[in-house]
Amino acid sequence: MAYWLFKSEPNTWGWDQQVARGEAGEEWDGVRNYQARNNMREMKLGDRGFFYHSLKEKAVVGIVEVCAEIHPDSTTDDERWECVDIKAVKSVKSPVTLAMCKADPRLNGMVLVNNTRLSVQPVTEAEWKIVCELAGVDP
Repeated sequence: MAYWLFKSEPNTWGWDQQVARGEAGEEWDGVRNYQARNNMREMKLGDRGFFYHSLKEKAVVGIVEVCAEIHPDSTTDDERWECVDIKAVKSVKSPVTLAMCKADPRLNGMVLVNNTRLSVQPVTEAEWKIVCELAGVDP
């Protein structure tokens, strides 16, 4: 299993909306960055990810699972853009902020700490366990 982080602006698509989609999940559409798209091309069914609210909150607020592998993004006819579907698994007990990640020396190499702009990014297994610990959830 691989681990990821999905960033969303909560006023555009927030955690509560993701949870409301239930088992059906939701297409992670609208990504127009090649690196983020390429990350989604690497995803497999069952991979887990952090759901991260960007902008003001800047925090991991939930855990998601990939429920459909890479397919054409339904929001465009441009075949360069693809996406996966994700479903909510659980909320975190304590949101993990960007500031907390930057302050924890164990997370110095985390993509989020070093490239806050990338909307879909990999997370190592070690980083996954640390953020889950900070969030008060089992990895």
